[in-house]
Amino acid sequence: MALVKFGGGVIQMSGSIAGNTFARNRYGNYVRARTKPVNPNTALQVAIRSALSLLTTRWSQTLTADQRTAWNLYGASVNMTNKLGETMNLSGFNHYIRSNVILEQYGGPNIDDGPTVFELPQADPTFAITASEATQEISFVYDANLSWASETDAHMVLYQGSPQNAQRNFFNGPWRKCTIASGDVGGAPASPKVGAAVFAMAEGQRLWAYGRILRADGRISEPFTANCFCAA
Repeated sequence: MALVKFGGGVIQMSGSIAGNTFARNRYGNYVRARTKPVNPNTALQVAIRSALSLLTTRWSQTLTADQRTAWNLYGASVNMTNKLGETMNLSGFNHYIRSNVILEQYGGPNIDDGPTVFELPQADPTFAITASEATQEISFVYDANLSWASETDAHMVLYQGSPQNAQRNFFNGPWRKCTIASGDVGGAPASPKVGAAVFAMAEGQRLWAYGRILRADGRISEPFTANCFCAA
C-alpha cells in the first residue's frame, strides 16, 4: 500500500502503486520498479507466520474485554510516525502483536495486560556495535544505566543485518534476530552483549544492526540502529 500526500499536486509518496515503488532517502524522493520477493517458506518465515496466527487467535479468544480495551486505550494515546513522517495511531491489536511477536521469537511469556504508561520507551543514544571476522561475533554496546536494564522481564532485543560492501551507505534489511539482553532488578546486564553472527561476516564489510527496548509492561521502542566495518 502506498501513502500519498497531496498539496499543490503530489508532494510526497511512499509505498507501491502498480509496478512502481516510491520512497525517499537523504538525497530526496525516488521511484524504482517494484520487485515481488520470493516466498521460499523458510523456517524463519514459517515461525513468524505461526507466531502471528497464534497471537491473532489469542487476541480474540484469550484476552478479556478489559485487556483489549486497555491495549486500545494505549494505542489511542501513543503517537507513532508513518512513512511520510506524519503522526498516526496504531490500534491496540497492532501494539499487542508488535510487542508479543518478539516474545514469541525468544520464547518469553506473552504480555496480555495493556500498558498503563502512555509513551514508548526511549531509544538508547549510546547504541554501537563492533564485529570480528575471526570470531564471527558482534558486540552490542548499550547504556546499562537505562531503566529497562534494572527491570525484570524487560529486554533489549538485538538484530543483525546482512553484511554489505564497504561503500554501501543505506541499509533496510534483511534482518535476523541475533541475541537478547535481559534486564534484572538485581543487577543490569553487562555491556557489551556479545552475540554469534547470524550472517557470515568478512573483514572490511559494512554491517548494520538494530535494537529495540521491550519493557516488562509490553511497551516497545522504535528501532535504533548502528553500523560498523567488520574487523579481522
